[in-house]
Amino acid sequence: MKPGKLPNRILAKLLEEVSGSDDDPRLIVGPGVGEDAAHIDFGDSVLIAKTDPITFAANDIARYAVNVNANDIAVAGGTPKWFLATLLMPTGSTDAEVADIFRQLRHAAQEVGVTLAGGHTEITQAVTQPVICGFMLGEAPVGSNISASAVEPGDAILLTKGIAIEGTAILARDAKDDLLDAGVAPETVSRAADFLTNPGISVLIDAQALISSGTVHAMHDITEGGISTAALELATASNLDIHLERGEVLVWPETAAICGALGLNPWGLIGSGALLAAVEPSEAGVAVGQLERAGVTASVIGLACLPRDPNNPSVNIVDNRGEVRPVETFERDELARFFDADAG
Repeated sequence: MKPGKLPNRILAKLLEEVSGSDDDPRLIVGPGVGEDAAHIDFGDSVLIAKTDPITFAANDIARYAVNVNANDIAVAGGTPKWFLATLLMPTGSTDAEVADIFRQLRHAAQEVGVTLAGGHTEITQAVTQPVICGFMLGEAPVGSNISASAVEPGDAILLTKGIAIEGTAILARDAKDDLLDAGVAPETVSRAADFLTNPGISVLIDAQALISSGTVHAMHDITEGGISTAALELATASNLDIHLERGEVLVWPETAAICGALGLNPWGLIGSGALLAAVEPSEAGVAVGQLERAGVTASVIGLACLPRDPNNPSVNIVDNRGEVRPVETFERDELARFFDADAG
């Protein structure tokens, strides 16, 4: 297999083998394609747990680790509370390099409002650059946790902020020379590098605004594989088809310039910082308004509908001419494809 997230078609088969009737009955939401976190009944509250590694980014790795794990707690309807990190450093790492990542972790945790609760640090020949495997715990009030499987037919699909935010920031930071050599303006690269904080890779405010609007049925953040993969995961989790209007999907000018220069498709580029939400169609305007009052741009980009094939939910794109076609699929993220080719 090539570097990147395990393809969903393989993951789904493997998950069938590990999930069954012997699962703990307190496990409300367990492993599944499109589900961002585990939901566990803790009596007075629902414990929400998530683990995610950071393997793409080389700069400011701790910010990515804390935020992507916190995002998955937030889109499940929870509040991130405790973070544990396994930090793997390559042989030859210095005391100063390890200390810098610890400082990053402390600062990132403070920004999100979570407590660093533990973890593990190791120097190992198994990695060639720093890797953080994060584990986040959060809480939700009983009955307030949200599953990706709760999308309903007719729901409006919202997108916050725009696609490929995280991938744009990583490329601007870690492939700066390639971009400049390809003719991307230095000021464009500089603005793109700031995407890490503006618009940012956190969706905590997005999720909280949607929950407070009282209109949201399901949420799913856009991570590895981009909006194409995220929409397919949402469709799979809910067993519904999703139709997306290509012209309504926001692609930042910096993202378009960077992807164009490197021959990448932003629809398949890692996109932490944005989320997809399924909301009551008659309340879509209320949801967008609540997001905008919270300082988050959002738009309705599509709808969910009953699947044409109940055994194979799909995502389709409606282009500017009204033509409908299946969304392009990405078995691995465009970022992985770029760095793999670049290394070769």
